[in-house]
Amino acid sequence: MGTAEIKFIIKQLGEKKAPLLQVLLAIQDATPGKYLSEEAVNEIARILEVSRCRVYSTASFYSEISLKPRGLHLIRVCTNSPCENAGKEEIHNAIEQELGITIGQTTPDGIFTLESVNCLGACFMSPAIKVDDTLYGNLTPESVVSVLNSFRKEQSYGCI
Repeated sequence: MGTAEIKFIIKQLGEKKAPLLQVLLAIQDATPGKYLSEEAVNEIARILEVSRCRVYSTASFYSEISLKPRGLHLIRVCTNSPCENAGKEEIHNAIEQELGITIGQTTPDGIFTLESVNCLGACFMSPAIKVDDTLYGNLTPESVVSVLNSFRKEQSYGCI
């Protein structure tokens, strides 16, 4: 993402008064790979007139923000106690086996990135995952593979 695009997003959010977290999320969402590059961090600091350290520390604090490229679809596995007790480990293993990646990795085709989060706020439907902005709960190893295959099918048909 270039300087012009970053300036445009920041201007839409209120220029120098734009909340840093909102700026980071908006720029990340608009960036291919859904991450903040080193160049973007530097440019945000320059435009907002804040230290690079402040931008970087804010970006690295929030699990929603990534400083490395991610896949087209972000899978977040909930690791809280209700999900753990409801069979999260089997779901996690099924995802890793199906995709051939572990937490923090992206599939070689760039379609999926797998991450863990402390809570999705979906204890009522444990075990749960979130793919992009959609929650999936009451999962079994079979149903989670079906969810992944639906995203693969969409990708192969060019629906995304």
